[in-house]
Amino acid sequence: MIDKTGLEKKKFRKNLRTLLKLNVDIPYIMVTAIILVVGIIFLYSSSWDYSLQMYDSETYMFKRQILWILIGLTMLLIMTFVDYSYLKKLALPGMFITIALLVLVIFFGDESLGSVRSLVNGSITPSEAAKFAVIVYLSVWLNAKQDVLDKPKFGVLPLAIMLIGVGALIALQPDLSTAITIFILGIMLFFLAGGDMKELTIFMVLVLIGALIAFQVYGVAQTRVDSYISGLRDPLSTSDHMVRSVEAIVNGGLWGKGIGNSSAKVTGLPVPPTDSIFAVIVEETGLVGGSFIILLYLILLWRGLKIAMEAKDLLGTLLAAGLTFWIVIEAFINAGVMVNLIPVAGNALPMVSFGGSNMVVTLTSIGIVLNISRLSKIEKAKKERNQDAPDDMRRSEWRRRKPSTRSSANIES
Repeated sequence: MIDKTGLEKKKFRKNLRTLLKLNVDIPYIMVTAIILVVGIIFLYSSSWDYSLQMYDSETYMFKRQILWILIGLTMLLIMTFVDYSYLKKLALPGMFITIALLVLVIFFGDESLGSVRSLVNGSITPSEAAKFAVIVYLSVWLNAKQDVLDKPKFGVLPLAIMLIGVGALIALQPDLSTAITIFILGIMLFFLAGGDMKELTIFMVLVLIGALIAFQVYGVAQTRVDSYISGLRDPLSTSDHMVRSVEAIVNGGLWGKGIGNSSAKVTGLPVPPTDSIFAVIVEETGLVGGSFIILLYLILLWRGLKIAMEAKDLLGTLLAAGLTFWIVIEAFINAGVMVNLIPVAGNALPMVSFGGSNMVVTLTSIGIVLNISRLSKIEKAKKERNQDAPDDMRRSEWRRRKPSTRSSANIES
Protein backbone atom coordinates (compact mmCIF):
# COMPACT_ATOMS: atom_id res chain seq x y z
CA MET A 1 0.00 0.00 0.00
CA ILE A 2 1.40 3.42 -1.02
CA ASP A 3 2.07 5.79 1.86
CA LYS A 4 0.38 8.97 0.59
CA THR A 5 1.68 11.06 3.48
CA GLY A 6 5.25 10.00 2.70
CA LEU A 7 4.82 10.82 -0.99
CA GLU A 8 3.39 14.23 -0.14
CA LYS A 9 6.34 14.97 2.12
CA LYS A 10 8.81 13.93 -0.58
CA LYS A 11 6.99 16.08 -3.12
CA PHE A 12 7.03 19.05 -0.76
CA ARG A 13 10.78 18.65 -0.09
CA LYS A 14 11.45 18.34 -3.84
CA ASN A 15 9.45 21.51 -4.57
CA LEU A 16 11.24 23.34 -1.74
CA ARG A 17 14.65 22.31 -3.09
CA THR A 18 13.62 23.53 -6.55
CA LEU A 19 12.51 26.85 -5.07
CA LEU A 20 15.79 27.23 -3.17
CA LYS A 21 17.76 26.61 -6.37
CA LEU A 22 16.00 29.60 -7.96
CA ASN A 23 17.81 31.82 -5.41
CA VAL A 24 14.63 33.80 -4.68
CA ASP A 25 13.92 35.21 -1.22
CA ILE A 26 11.63 32.55 0.25
CA PRO A 27 10.01 34.67 3.04
CA TYR A 28 9.30 37.49 0.55
CA ILE A 29 7.54 35.23 -1.93
CA MET A 30 5.72 33.31 0.81
CA VAL A 31 4.27 36.44 2.42
CA THR A 32 3.21 37.63 -1.03
CA ALA A 33 1.38 34.35 -1.60
CA ILE A 34 -0.36 34.59 1.79
CA ILE A 35 -1.53 38.15 1.10
CA LEU A 36 -2.92 37.06 -2.28
CA VAL A 37 -4.83 34.15 -0.75
CA VAL A 38 -6.21 36.34 2.04
CA GLY A 39 -7.10 38.97 -0.56
CA ILE A 40 -9.07 36.53 -2.69
CA ILE A 41 -11.07 35.31 0.30
CA PHE A 42 -12.03 38.77 1.50
CA LEU A 43 -12.51 40.18 -1.98
CA TYR A 44 -15.25 37.63 -2.55
CA SER A 45 -16.70 38.20 0.93
CA SER A 46 -16.81 41.98 0.50
CA SER A 47 -17.86 42.13 -3.15
CA TRP A 48 -20.77 39.76 -3.75
CA ASP A 49 -23.51 42.23 -2.76
CA TYR A 50 -21.78 45.25 -4.32
CA SER A 51 -21.03 43.24 -7.47
CA LEU A 52 -24.67 42.16 -7.73
CA GLN A 53 -25.84 45.78 -7.52
CA MET A 54 -23.29 47.17 -9.96
CA TYR A 55 -22.89 44.32 -12.49
CA ASP A 56 -25.95 42.06 -11.95
CA SER A 57 -23.64 39.21 -10.97
CA GLU A 58 -22.45 38.15 -7.51
CA THR A 59 -19.17 36.80 -8.89
CA TYR A 60 -18.32 39.39 -11.57
CA MET A 61 -15.75 41.26 -9.45
CA PHE A 62 -14.34 38.02 -8.05
CA LYS A 63 -13.78 36.55 -11.52
CA ARG A 64 -12.21 39.78 -12.75
CA GLN A 65 -9.87 39.80 -9.77
CA ILE A 66 -8.78 36.22 -10.51
CA LEU A 67 -8.01 37.25 -14.10
CA TRP A 68 -5.91 40.22 -12.95
CA ILE A 69 -4.05 38.05 -10.45
CA LEU A 70 -3.15 35.60 -13.22
CA ILE A 71 -1.90 38.44 -15.41
CA GLY A 72 0.01 39.88 -12.46
CA LEU A 73 1.60 36.52 -11.59
CA THR A 74 2.68 36.13 -15.22
CA MET A 75 4.39 39.52 -15.00
CA LEU A 76 5.91 38.52 -11.64
CA LEU A 77 7.47 35.40 -13.18
CA ILE A 78 8.80 37.31 -16.18
CA MET A 79 10.35 40.05 -14.07
CA THR A 80 11.86 37.51 -11.65
CA PHE A 81 14.01 36.05 -14.43
CA VAL A 82 14.68 39.13 -16.58
CA ASP A 83 17.73 41.08 -15.41
CA TYR A 84 16.51 44.32 -13.82
CA SER A 85 19.36 46.23 -15.52
CA TYR A 86 17.19 46.20 -18.67
CA LEU A 87 15.00 48.75 -16.91
CA LYS A 88 17.70 51.32 -17.72
CA LYS A 89 16.52 51.23 -21.33
CA LEU A 90 12.81 51.19 -20.48
CA ALA A 91 12.72 53.85 -17.75
CA LEU A 92 12.57 56.94 -19.98
CA PRO A 93 10.04 55.55 -22.56
CA GLY A 94 7.93 54.25 -19.67
CA MET A 95 7.92 57.68 -18.05
CA PHE A 96 6.83 59.35 -21.31
CA ILE A 97 4.00 56.82 -21.79
CA THR A 98 2.84 57.36 -18.20
CA ILE A 99 2.79 61.15 -18.62
CA ALA A 100 0.84 60.76 -21.88
CA LEU A 101 -1.75 58.57 -20.12
CA LEU A 102 -2.07 61.09 -17.28
CA VAL A 103 -2.73 63.83 -19.83
CA LEU A 104 -5.34 61.66 -21.58
CA VAL A 105 -7.12 61.13 -18.25
CA ILE A 106 -7.57 64.89 -17.85
CA PHE A 107 -9.30 65.21 -21.22
CA PHE A 108 -10.91 61.81 -21.80
CA GLY A 109 -11.03 60.14 -18.39
CA ASP A 110 -13.99 58.38 -16.81
CA GLU A 111 -15.59 60.20 -13.88
CA SER A 112 -16.30 58.27 -10.70
CA LEU A 113 -17.22 59.63 -7.25
CA GLY A 114 -16.26 63.17 -8.21
CA SER A 115 -12.83 62.28 -9.61
CA VAL A 116 -11.52 61.52 -13.10
CA ARG A 117 -8.79 58.89 -12.67
CA SER A 118 -9.31 56.11 -15.21
CA LEU A 119 -9.55 55.29 -18.91
CA VAL A 120 -11.44 52.66 -20.94
CA ASN A 121 -14.48 52.42 -18.65
CA GLY A 122 -12.40 52.29 -15.49
CA SER A 123 -10.14 49.41 -16.57
CA ILE A 124 -6.91 51.48 -16.67
CA THR A 125 -5.81 53.78 -13.83
CA PRO A 126 -2.68 55.67 -14.97
CA SER A 127 -1.99 57.07 -11.49
CA GLU A 128 -1.25 53.52 -10.28
CA ALA A 129 1.24 53.03 -13.11
CA ALA A 130 2.67 56.50 -12.38
CA LYS A 131 3.88 55.43 -8.92
CA PHE A 132 5.69 52.46 -10.44
CA ALA A 133 7.07 54.49 -13.36
CA VAL A 134 8.37 57.25 -11.07
CA ILE A 135 10.18 54.75 -8.82
CA VAL A 136 11.81 53.00 -11.78
CA TYR A 137 12.75 56.23 -13.56
CA LEU A 138 14.16 57.89 -10.43
CA SER A 139 16.12 54.75 -9.48
CA VAL A 140 17.74 54.63 -12.93
CA TRP A 141 18.35 58.40 -13.02
CA LEU A 142 19.77 58.61 -9.48
CA ASN A 143 22.01 55.61 -10.15
CA ALA A 144 23.43 57.35 -13.24
CA LYS A 145 23.84 60.74 -11.51
CA GLN A 146 25.07 59.60 -8.09
CA ASP A 147 28.42 61.39 -8.52
CA VAL A 148 26.85 64.82 -9.17
CA LEU A 149 23.82 64.79 -6.89
CA ASP A 150 25.45 67.38 -4.64
CA LYS A 151 25.18 69.94 -7.46
CA PRO A 152 21.71 71.56 -7.56
CA LYS A 153 21.41 71.71 -11.36
CA PHE A 154 22.12 67.97 -11.63
CA GLY A 155 20.45 66.86 -8.40
CA VAL A 156 17.53 68.44 -6.60
CA LEU A 157 16.45 70.76 -9.46
CA PRO A 158 15.74 68.01 -12.05
CA LEU A 159 14.15 65.95 -9.26
CA ALA A 160 11.84 68.82 -8.35
CA ILE A 161 10.83 69.48 -11.97
CA MET A 162 9.99 65.83 -12.60
CA LEU A 163 8.07 65.28 -9.35
CA ILE A 164 6.16 68.56 -9.60
CA GLY A 165 5.22 67.85 -13.22
CA VAL A 166 3.89 64.34 -12.54
CA GLY A 167 2.38 65.37 -9.21
CA ALA A 168 0.50 68.27 -10.82
CA LEU A 169 -1.02 66.00 -13.49
CA ILE A 170 -2.24 63.61 -10.79
CA ALA A 171 -3.48 66.43 -8.53
CA LEU A 172 -5.66 67.72 -11.37
CA GLN A 173 -7.74 64.50 -11.33
CA PRO A 174 -7.91 65.36 -8.32
CA ASP A 175 -5.89 62.67 -6.50
CA LEU A 176 -3.80 64.46 -3.91
CA SER A 177 -3.00 61.32 -1.90
CA THR A 178 -1.26 59.73 -4.89
CA ALA A 179 0.58 62.98 -5.64
CA ILE A 180 1.80 63.15 -2.03
CA THR A 181 2.84 59.48 -2.14
CA ILE A 182 4.94 60.16 -5.24
CA PHE A 183 6.66 63.09 -3.55
CA ILE A 184 7.42 60.97 -0.47
CA LEU A 185 8.90 58.19 -2.61
CA GLY A 186 10.96 60.67 -4.65
CA ILE A 187 12.42 62.31 -1.52
CA MET A 188 13.18 58.90 0.01
CA LEU A 189 15.00 57.67 -3.11
CA PHE A 190 17.01 60.91 -3.38
CA PHE A 191 18.09 60.44 0.24
CA LEU A 192 19.06 56.78 -0.28
CA ALA A 193 21.10 57.72 -3.37
CA GLY A 194 23.19 60.11 -1.28
CA GLY A 195 21.56 63.41 -2.20
CA ASP A 196 22.57 66.58 -0.37
CA MET A 197 20.53 66.90 2.84
CA LYS A 198 20.48 70.71 2.77
CA GLU A 199 18.98 70.77 -0.72
CA LEU A 200 16.62 67.97 0.18
CA THR A 201 15.35 69.91 3.21
CA ILE A 202 14.68 72.99 1.06
CA PHE A 203 12.80 70.84 -1.46
CA MET A 204 10.70 69.25 1.30
CA VAL A 205 9.72 72.69 2.59
CA LEU A 206 8.69 73.75 -0.93
CA VAL A 207 6.66 70.54 -1.34
CA LEU A 208 4.91 71.20 1.98
CA ILE A 209 4.02 74.74 0.89
CA GLY A 210 2.75 73.41 -2.45
CA ALA A 211 0.65 70.79 -0.66
CA LEU A 212 -0.94 73.42 1.58
CA ILE A 213 -1.80 75.56 -1.47
CA ALA A 214 -3.27 72.54 -3.24
CA PHE A 215 -5.44 71.74 -0.23
CA GLN A 216 -6.77 75.28 -0.30
CA VAL A 217 -7.46 75.17 -4.06
CA TYR A 218 -9.20 71.79 -4.14
CA GLY A 219 -12.38 71.84 -2.09
CA VAL A 220 -12.56 68.03 -1.90
CA ALA A 221 -9.21 67.84 -0.11
CA GLN A 222 -10.10 70.64 2.29
CA THR A 223 -13.43 68.98 3.06
CA ARG A 224 -11.70 65.70 3.86
CA VAL A 225 -9.19 67.36 6.14
CA ASP A 226 -11.93 69.32 7.94
CA SER A 227 -13.94 66.10 8.34
CA TYR A 228 -10.86 64.32 9.71
CA ILE A 229 -10.19 67.06 12.28
CA SER A 230 -13.86 67.03 13.31
CA GLY A 231 -13.65 63.27 13.71
CA LEU A 232 -10.72 63.61 16.08
CA ARG A 233 -12.80 65.89 18.30
CA ASP A 234 -16.02 63.91 17.99
CA PRO A 235 -16.04 60.54 16.10
CA LEU A 236 -19.74 60.95 15.32
CA SER A 237 -19.22 64.29 13.53
CA THR A 238 -16.84 62.98 10.88
CA SER A 239 -17.79 61.85 7.36
CA ASP A 240 -20.29 59.07 6.81
CA HIS A 241 -17.50 56.96 5.33
CA MET A 242 -15.47 57.20 8.53
CA VAL A 243 -18.48 56.60 10.77
CA ARG A 244 -19.37 53.44 8.84
CA SER A 245 -15.81 52.09 8.77
CA VAL A 246 -15.16 52.72 12.47
CA GLU A 247 -18.54 51.15 13.26
CA ALA A 248 -17.55 48.05 11.29
CA ILE A 249 -14.23 47.79 13.13
CA VAL A 250 -15.87 48.20 16.54
CA ASN A 251 -18.46 45.55 15.65
CA GLY A 252 -15.63 43.12 14.84
CA GLY A 253 -14.33 43.17 18.40
CA LEU A 254 -11.36 40.96 19.17
CA TRP A 255 -12.16 37.86 17.11
CA GLY A 256 -14.66 39.16 14.54
CA LYS A 257 -18.11 38.08 13.41
CA GLY A 258 -16.86 35.37 11.05
CA ILE A 259 -15.85 35.43 7.39
CA GLY A 260 -18.81 36.44 5.25
CA ASN A 261 -20.79 37.85 8.19
CA SER A 262 -19.98 41.55 7.87
CA SER A 263 -23.12 43.68 8.12
CA ALA A 264 -21.47 46.99 7.23
CA LYS A 265 -20.77 45.88 3.65
CA VAL A 266 -24.52 45.63 2.98
CA THR A 267 -25.74 48.53 5.12
CA GLY A 268 -23.94 51.51 3.67
CA LEU A 269 -20.17 51.09 3.96
CA PRO A 270 -18.86 52.85 0.81
CA VAL A 271 -17.15 50.67 -1.86
CA PRO A 272 -16.38 47.69 0.42
CA PRO A 273 -14.38 45.75 -2.23
CA THR A 274 -11.89 48.61 -2.79
CA ASP A 275 -11.22 51.51 -0.41
CA SER A 276 -13.08 50.00 2.57
CA ILE A 277 -11.99 46.38 2.35
CA PHE A 278 -9.80 46.63 5.47
CA ALA A 279 -12.87 47.58 7.51
CA VAL A 280 -14.65 44.47 6.22
CA ILE A 281 -11.66 42.29 7.13
CA VAL A 282 -11.55 43.64 10.68
CA GLU A 283 -15.31 43.29 11.15
CA GLU A 284 -15.18 39.64 10.04
CA THR A 285 -11.91 38.60 11.72
CA GLY A 286 -11.64 41.12 14.53
CA LEU A 287 -8.61 42.94 15.88
CA VAL A 288 -6.64 39.71 15.60
CA GLY A 289 -7.30 39.42 11.86
CA GLY A 290 -6.57 43.09 11.23
CA SER A 291 -3.29 42.84 13.17
CA PHE A 292 -2.35 39.76 11.13
CA ILE A 293 -2.82 41.74 7.89
CA ILE A 294 -0.61 44.56 9.20
CA LEU A 295 2.00 41.98 10.26
CA LEU A 296 2.09 40.54 6.74
CA TYR A 297 2.94 43.93 5.26
CA LEU A 298 5.58 44.52 7.97
CA ILE A 299 7.22 41.21 7.01
CA LEU A 300 7.11 42.30 3.37
CA LEU A 301 8.83 45.56 4.37
CA TRP A 302 11.48 43.72 6.40
CA ARG A 303 12.36 41.31 3.60
CA GLY A 304 12.24 44.02 0.93
CA LEU A 305 14.68 46.23 2.86
CA LYS A 306 16.95 43.24 3.49
CA ILE A 307 16.99 42.55 -0.25
CA ALA A 308 17.74 46.23 -0.87
CA MET A 309 20.70 46.20 1.54
CA GLU A 310 22.14 43.04 -0.04
CA ALA A 311 21.66 44.20 -3.66
CA LYS A 312 24.71 43.96 -5.87
CA ASP A 313 24.55 47.62 -6.98
CA LEU A 314 22.93 50.96 -6.16
CA LEU A 315 20.26 50.50 -8.84
CA GLY A 316 19.09 47.30 -7.16
CA THR A 317 19.10 48.98 -3.75
CA LEU A 318 16.98 51.91 -4.96
CA LEU A 319 14.52 49.72 -6.86
CA ALA A 320 14.02 47.19 -4.05
CA ALA A 321 13.66 49.88 -1.37
CA GLY A 322 11.44 52.16 -3.48
CA LEU A 323 9.04 49.45 -4.69
CA THR A 324 8.76 47.84 -1.26
CA PHE A 325 8.20 51.16 0.52
CA TRP A 326 5.52 52.06 -2.02
CA ILE A 327 3.55 48.84 -1.47
CA VAL A 328 3.73 49.14 2.32
CA ILE A 329 2.90 52.87 2.34
CA GLU A 330 -0.22 52.13 0.29
CA ALA A 331 -1.25 49.44 2.76
CA PHE A 332 -0.76 51.62 5.83
CA ILE A 333 -2.58 54.57 4.28
CA ASN A 334 -5.56 52.33 3.47
CA ALA A 335 -5.65 50.86 6.98
CA GLY A 336 -5.00 54.26 8.59
CA VAL A 337 -7.96 55.81 6.80
CA MET A 338 -10.29 53.06 7.98
CA VAL A 339 -9.44 53.69 11.64
CA ASN A 340 -9.54 57.50 11.16
CA LEU A 341 -5.82 58.00 11.79
CA ILE A 342 -5.45 59.96 8.53
CA PRO A 343 -7.93 61.74 6.23
CA VAL A 344 -9.77 59.82 3.50
CA ALA A 345 -7.24 59.15 0.73
CA GLY A 346 -8.65 56.54 -1.65
CA ASN A 347 -5.54 54.29 -1.67
CA ALA A 348 -6.03 50.60 -2.38
CA LEU A 349 -4.92 47.80 -0.07
CA PRO A 350 -2.22 46.18 -2.28
CA MET A 351 -3.02 42.67 -3.56
CA VAL A 352 -6.32 42.72 -1.64
CA SER A 353 -8.52 45.55 -2.95
CA PHE A 354 -10.43 45.09 -6.20
CA GLY A 355 -8.60 46.64 -9.14
CA GLY A 356 -6.63 45.47 -12.16
CA SER A 357 -4.08 48.27 -12.49
CA ASN A 358 -3.00 48.09 -8.85
CA MET A 359 -2.84 44.29 -8.83
CA VAL A 360 -0.78 43.94 -12.02
CA VAL A 361 1.61 46.79 -11.17
CA THR A 362 2.10 45.54 -7.59
CA LEU A 363 2.90 41.96 -8.67
CA THR A 364 5.22 43.27 -11.39
CA SER A 365 7.04 45.27 -8.71
CA ILE A 366 7.37 42.19 -6.51
CA GLY A 367 8.84 40.32 -9.47
CA ILE A 368 11.51 43.01 -9.85
CA VAL A 369 12.38 42.80 -6.14
CA LEU A 370 12.66 39.00 -6.40
CA ASN A 371 14.92 39.42 -9.44
CA ILE A 372 17.18 41.75 -7.43
CA SER A 373 17.32 39.14 -4.67
CA ARG A 374 18.04 36.31 -7.12
CA LEU A 375 20.86 38.10 -8.95
CA SER A 376 22.39 39.29 -5.68
CA LYS A 377 22.53 35.72 -4.36
CA ILE A 378 24.03 34.47 -7.63
CA GLU A 379 26.66 37.23 -7.53
CA LYS A 380 27.46 36.42 -3.91
CA ALA A 381 27.84 32.71 -4.71
CA LYS A 382 30.22 33.52 -7.59
CA LYS A 383 32.40 35.65 -5.32
CA GLU A 384 32.53 32.90 -2.70
CA ARG A 385 33.52 30.33 -5.34
CA ASN A 386 36.24 32.64 -6.65
CA GLN A 387 37.57 33.14 -3.12
CA ASP A 388 37.51 29.41 -2.41
CA ALA A 389 39.24 28.49 -5.69
CA PRO A 390 42.81 29.59 -4.65
CA ASP A 391 42.44 27.81 -1.29
CA ASP A 392 41.33 24.62 -3.05
CA MET A 393 44.29 24.87 -5.43
CA ARG A 394 46.74 25.32 -2.53
CA ARG A 395 45.25 22.36 -0.65
CA SER A 396 45.44 20.22 -3.79
CA GLU A 397 49.07 21.23 -4.38
CA TRP A 398 49.95 20.50 -0.75
CA ARG A 399 48.39 17.03 -0.96
CA ARG A 400 50.29 16.36 -4.18
CA ARG A 401 53.63 17.34 -2.66
CA LYS A 402 53.17 15.63 0.72
CA PRO A 403 54.83 12.15 0.60
CA SER A 404 52.68 9.25 1.65
CA THR A 405 53.57 7.14 4.72
CA ARG A 406 54.39 4.13 2.57
CA SER A 407 56.71 6.10 0.30
CA SER A 408 58.53 7.51 3.34
CA ALA A 409 59.03 4.02 4.72
CA ASN A 410 60.47 2.78 1.41
CA ILE A 411 62.87 5.68 1.28
CA GLU A 412 64.10 4.97 4.83
CA SER A 413 64.56 1.27 4.08
